[in-house]
Amino acid sequence: MQQERLKSYARLIVKCGLNVQNGQEVNIACGLDQPEFVAMVVEECYLAGASRVNVDWAYMPVTKLNYQYRSLETLSEVTEIEKAKLQRRVDKLPCRLWLDSDDPDGLNGTDSEKISKANIARFPIIKPYRDAVENKEQWCIAAVAGKDWAVKVFPDLSPDKAVEKLWEAILNTSRVDGDPVAAWKKHNENLAKRCKFLNDCKFARLEYKSANGTDFTVGLNAVGKFCGGGETTIGKNRVYFNPNIPSEEVFTTPVRGLAEGKVVATKPLSYQGKLIENFWLRFKNGKAVEVYAEKNQDLLEKMIAMDKGAAYLGECALIAYDSPINNTGILFYNTLFDENASCHLALGRGFNDCIENYENLTVEECEKLGVNSSMIHVDFMIGSRDMSIVGVTRDGKRVQIFKDGNWAI
Repeated sequence: MQQERLKSYARLIVKCGLNVQNGQEVNIACGLDQPEFVAMVVEECYLAGASRVNVDWAYMPVTKLNYQYRSLETLSEVTEIEKAKLQRRVDKLPCRLWLDSDDPDGLNGTDSEKISKANIARFPIIKPYRDAVENKEQWCIAAVAGKDWAVKVFPDLSPDKAVEKLWEAILNTSRVDGDPVAAWKKHNENLAKRCKFLNDCKFARLEYKSANGTDFTVGLNAVGKFCGGGETTIGKNRVYFNPNIPSEEVFTTPVRGLAEGKVVATKPLSYQGKLIENFWLRFKNGKAVEVYAEKNQDLLEKMIAMDKGAAYLGECALIAYDSPINNTGILFYNTLFDENASCHLALGRGFNDCIENYENLTVEECEKLGVNSSMIHVDFMIGSRDMSIVGVTRDGKRVQIFKDGNWAI
């Protein structure tokens, strides 16, 4: 892999993804894959003016051993050191970067119920800190080509060749070649135009249909809005950043309790280091009341039972089937990429910034307006080649938004 392309990618993540400001701290979470690239990112952060860059390394085999041998009590504990780090995040509002290289099957064999119970116990302690930084911090998720992940995606290649090919796919879909910052500026402008069209229509609901069995209606918020591409933090120092690299989606937060029908997933879902495959969900009064999966159905059932909001929807995202990521023909087994290949929904927590004037509202006020609250936010893909999406406006007009899997507007 050419070092200059990787440096260009690192610069894109820091300048366009995080948009690090002079004097800001940066927290990076990453695996042990590609430490040289992590060092490039750290240097770019300092060149952008960061005052401190903290790197938290993780190694999935060790994570798996912790889940295997630690008691539920110790897994459930939020230590004083963790609380101090969370409080520093509230006080300093550092940029936060996740460099994802996880093995999609890396936690196979672990006790998913034990993991779920530990997360449920930790959530009430962590939630106040998370709420305190909601929409106030810059954050970004980007990818690094890990060996185990690459071999999963390209099983017929040697590990080195697989890593090389995965890097190529990451860089191409992230618009790294040429002038990446200019390319992302144009891309964000195009997504903003789509958002404006959808917001001007003032849709009351979306109707999804596909030959695979998806027949589904979801209600939208009267004070809601579609967003896409870059976001701007709230507070006195408003900073524009891109939370996902790559990203192709235009999305909104539906109204909790307004979803009916069946949705069929079109790609596997990697959750807690395991793959849920060939699955569907049926909604009634906004809640997933029935689910099925050919593989890891028990994990899907545990996921929607994590808390009171886990079985409700937090996001509806629109992405053309004819998208740069889908056109690679690659199944990435990674939500960052597969969710941006075609349309998806998300179970769990909704986005406050999909509510008009959210910056003047509290978290509780957004929830009263219908934004779902949950400890999880899990995207799953439903886009298909023949998908139709019709938007119904508040005055009853029907607008074809998607036809044959792609934008019709």
